[in-house]
Amino acid sequence: MRTYDILAVFSPEQTAEQVTALTDAYRKILVDAGGKVVLEEPWGRRKLAYTIDKKREGIYHLWTVEATPEAVAEVERRMRLADEVLRHLAVRTDEEVRRSVKLTKIREAKAARRPKRVVEPGAAPAAPAEQ
Repeated sequence: MRTYDILAVFSPEQTAEQVTALTDAYRKILVDAGGKVVLEEPWGRRKLAYTIDKKREGIYHLWTVEATPEAVAEVERRMRLADEVLRHLAVRTDEEVRRSVKLTKIREAKAARRPKRVVEPGAAPAAPAEQ
């Protein structure tokens, strides 16, 4: 299973009940395909950076899911076909987490090899060397 962040922007003309029904339907697609919803955040109504279909606001919703690529592709396909969804984006995040953990270990190893700096009390900090 891979980790994804999925963000959807729904039309502001939808009621809260309609948005809830849509988010439940997309969650059901992911869960039925064997995925797991780790985090679900309704961000609510926000102003768009630019107009989309003559709309200046949108209803944002974020999911963090662990699912197969096929399940995420199916959700994206359904969002693309739905008129209620203004924009959507699915981003794979597990590679970034793995990469950041690896970089953190490398930085810690380099820091452990460096000699410790000893600063005497009352001493002025050294001026940077000029080139």
